[in-house]
Amino acid sequence: MSFKKRMEKAQREKNDEFYTQLPDIENELRHYTEHFRNKVVYCNCDDPTVSNFWRYFSLKYESLGLKKLMATCYKNPSPDLFSDHTAERSYYLEYLGDKNDNRRPDPEEVNKVYLRGDGNFASVECIEFLKEADIVVTNPPFSLFPKYFSQLIKYDKKFLIIGHQGAMIYKEIFPLIKENKVWLGCTKVNEFAIPSDYPMIASSHYVREDGTRVIKNVNGVKWFTNLPHNNRNEKLILYKRYSPEEYPRYDNYDAIEVGKVREIPEDWGGVMGVPISFMNKYNPDQFEILGIDENQGKGRSGNLWDPGSEVAAPIMKGKKNTHASSFAISIQRDNASQIPERYSQRAGRRLL
Repeated sequence: MSFKKRMEKAQREKNDEFYTQLPDIENELRHYTEHFRNKVVYCNCDDPTVSNFWRYFSLKYESLGLKKLMATCYKNPSPDLFSDHTAERSYYLEYLGDKNDNRRPDPEEVNKVYLRGDGNFASVECIEFLKEADIVVTNPPFSLFPKYFSQLIKYDKKFLIIGHQGAMIYKEIFPLIKENKVWLGCTKVNEFAIPSDYPMIASSHYVREDGTRVIKNVNGVKWFTNLPHNNRNEKLILYKRYSPEEYPRYDNYDAIEVGKVREIPEDWGGVMGVPISFMNKYNPDQFEILGIDENQGKGRSGNLWDPGSEVAAPIMKGKKNTHASSFAISIQRDNASQIPERYSQRAGRRLL
């Protein structure tokens, strides 16, 4: 079973035990250091005794210039990395920086408060902590990602969180992706530590000296954020030329099929169906997201779909498209000034 299938299974069975590794956190967070100065950071899905998010921010507290670091976890005060969440009490930790100049968070420097509830991110107690936070950084439960994401939006928080790329098509998330209010981060997540009874499911895996089992080379796990970063402004170099033979039209969508991101034609002025992997290269100054196929939600295609076909997914030559072209995009007009008129049937038309 693929990692994606395992994650979908985890969502169904509420098995969320995937633990982010420090190198992946460091690799992504280095792109945002300027955003953390004098900010309150909250890790609200993290056992601070083992969380690599807590470790990263507490050790870099001074260099990042943080104002405060907070963390809560769900019924998990045990130092066992793979606790079964059956502890009687959960707690909140607060760190205000190094006081004895040893450049690490000593126990006497960390304020610990037991919670009345179970530490669930949606609890009244944890929402009060959330209100105080400027930026939330964590790996939320896979099974609760839409609910977790919606809470961050409700309370207007800046965030950097981990989820599967498939979450981009959720009804809670896609509109914000389309409106350029949420986007992907700079890197992918390469590794997760997993419990002892969890199958080794990635293309490779290993066991550390301490017995921790790690899967690596996982697919489709991304950072979601609303913090600006420079990678988002990198222009995708286009070199392919349009031809009707190479880029077939859909029968029921006013768009052409582009099966691979690197094959986006530079001289096509209309709408294109592209795979979800396009979002790794998406530059809002170069492209415009118009919609996703109707299989992902009624009315989500940006009026591109012909309802008369009575088939919600794109059709080519009478057959349902089996490619992963979920996103409908167009090249921004200021990036397409050289497009021949014959390839510009929808030039300048905005379908938002």
